[in-house]
Amino acid sequence: MTDIAGVCEPRFAAVREVLAALLDKDDVGASVAVFVDGEPVVDIWGGYADADRSVSWERDTLACVNSTTKNMIALCALILADRGRLDLSAPVAAYWPEFAAAGKENVLVRHALSHTAGLPDLSGLTAVEELYDWESVTARLAAQAPEWEPGTAAGYHALTFGFLVGEIVRRVTGRSLGEFLAEEVAEPLGADFHVGLPAEHDHRVAPLIPPPSLTSEYASSAPPGPDGARREYTGAAISVGDVNSVAWRRAQIPAVNGFGNARSVALAHSVLANRGSAGGVRLLSPQGCEPAWQEVFRGDDRVLRTPMSWTMGFGKFGNTFGWGGWGGSLVMSDPDSRMTVAYVMNQMIDRERREDDRGMEIIMAAYGGLR
Repeated sequence: MTDIAGVCEPRFAAVREVLAALLDKDDVGASVAVFVDGEPVVDIWGGYADADRSVSWERDTLACVNSTTKNMIALCALILADRGRLDLSAPVAAYWPEFAAAGKENVLVRHALSHTAGLPDLSGLTAVEELYDWESVTARLAAQAPEWEPGTAAGYHALTFGFLVGEIVRRVTGRSLGEFLAEEVAEPLGADFHVGLPAEHDHRVAPLIPPPSLTSEYASSAPPGPDGARREYTGAAISVGDVNSVAWRRAQIPAVNGFGNARSVALAHSVLANRGSAGGVRLLSPQGCEPAWQEVFRGDDRVLRTPMSWTMGFGKFGNTFGWGGWGGSLVMSDPDSRMTVAYVMNQMIDRERREDDRGMEIIMAAYGGLR
C-alpha cells in the first residue's frame, strides 16, 4: 500500500485509507485535507508529482485545480460584500460602466456570481493565448450581448466567471484578482494558493497528467446532455498541455488557473463553513458567509445539461456547497457540521469514459469521522 504522509486524527482514519487505496489504483499523486471548526483534522498526501513516478509528492507540492479555483474567487467577492464595498444586488455596471453595453445594464453582481448573467462563453475566442490578455478579454466581455435575459436562466460560466468577478474586484479595489486573493485571503490565513503563480514556485508544481490512453492534447469540453448532444461551442479548447505551460501559470484566468493543494483549498473554504474564520483568523462576519449556501437559482443548467442549484458563487448540493475542477479536484463545505473537505490530484480522469468518484469517496469517509 502507498505510504501516506501528514497528520490524520484517529477518528478520520478512513480518509487516510481511501487516499491510500486511490493511490494504489488510479491516482499518481494527491493531497487531502479536512477542516472542522476552522481547524485541520486531516492533512495528508502521497504518491508522485510526475507521470514517471520519479519525484515524490511533498507537503508543499502544488497543482492546478482548474475550476476548483472558482470557490476562491467567490470568497473574494463575498469578503468585499461583507465589508460593504460590493453590493451583490447592484448592477455590474455600477462598478464597471462599460459593461452596460449591448443590453447588459440589468446584469447584477449576483447574476455574475450565480452563472445566470447570460455570458457563458467568450465570443470570438480563437486561441488560448488570448486569455492571457486581461484588458482584451474584459473589454470583449463588456461589449458582448447576453444569450438570455439575465437572472432568468443559468448556464455554467466556465471561463467567463473569473473575468466577470475578477474585473468587478479590480474596479472596486484597484487590485487584480490575484493580488486581492494573495493579500486578503492567502496571506492572512497562511494559505498556499495562487492565481498568477510566481516563478519561484515552479519547482513545486505537479503537472496535470491526462487521462489514461490520452495525451496532453486532451481538451476540456462542455458535457453532453441526456440525449448525447452538446451545447455548441466554437471557441478555443483548453488542453492539458496549455494548463501545464509556464504562460498559463503566470496568467490570471481566475475561473480556472489557481494553483494550490488540498490544505490551502480547504483552509480558505473552511472560512465560510466556520462562519467567517479559520485558524483564529477572521475574514468576514457570520452573516457574510450565508450567501455561499443560500440558493439563487434552481433549474436546468443550459451548459451543464443537468439540473443545478447555484448560490453566490458555488454549487449547492443538499446542505453542502462547493465545486470541483476539470480532471478531478474538489472542495465541499457543510455549514451545519462546519466541515470542509478538499482533494487535489495530478492524475486526471475523463468523466465521459468512466465515472470519477474519487472526491466523493474522500467526502463520504470524512463524514464517517464526524459520526
